[in-house]
Amino acid sequence: MGKESLSIVKIGGNIVDNPEALELFLTDFHRLKGRKLLVHGGGVMASKMATQLGIETTMVQGRRITDAETLKLVTMVYAGWINKNMVASLQKIGCNAIGLSGADGNSIPAQRRSPIPVDYGYVGDPDPEKTNVEFIFQLIELGITPVFCAITHDGKGQLLNTNADTVAYSVSTALSKRYATSLYYCFEKEGVLRDLNDPESLVPSMNHEESEIYKQQGVIANGMIPKLDNSFRAIEKGVKEVIILHAKNLLSKRGTILVNTPGGNKIQPSDNR
Repeated sequence: MGKESLSIVKIGGNIVDNPEALELFLTDFHRLKGRKLLVHGGGVMASKMATQLGIETTMVQGRRITDAETLKLVTMVYAGWINKNMVASLQKIGCNAIGLSGADGNSIPAQRRSPIPVDYGYVGDPDPEKTNVEFIFQLIELGITPVFCAITHDGKGQLLNTNADTVAYSVSTALSKRYATSLYYCFEKEGVLRDLNDPESLVPSMNHEESEIYKQQGVIANGMIPKLDNSFRAIEKGVKEVIILHAKNLLSKRGTILVNTPGGNKIQPSDNR
């Protein structure tokens, strides 16, 4: 008898900050058949609030530097306002959801990242092997949909900011022991694009070797780098499929399908160097 299927969906980008787009996405998420789990970011809103409060935002390769004041801010934004609003919206449409950080139920322990070569501050790297699979499994089997924000903890009382793509990778990899997991990275683009300004330039499929070429060409940069790195690690560690797509295409699953085989999509020259 095969494993039950589980959809793990990460929503981020400008969708989280757009009430209309977010409501449409959450409705589609609720319509996904079978067991599911949601992971969300909120970097756009956090950056806006940081500006309003006079807190400087520093990014390195798509990842936020988190000092003590920034940690307070992102915890309030991610684990508070965004998380609870998403849960309330899901409850409204009949999806019995529960909002969680990685500290709740010791669900996602993480280790503070080494300051070498870049000191990211209070940033955590979760280990899929330490994810509390049993706790999350019990929630899902009770018919409750977990909604995780991008805040984890070190087990010693310290909260840590964690890239939401990495949280989705860690949870999907850990739960692949219990379920046939599919991981969806949803945001405001059609998927991986050869030209960011042309939605028709979608790369329909990609393997790891090809992603490295796209990085060299400058097609893949900034926040897309951790997204793809996490995706290929997830596939290598047992996740059934990973798709990067526009939030509006969640049900149709039209986007960039990441594959673990050579010779997927033929690389074409890019002007985005």
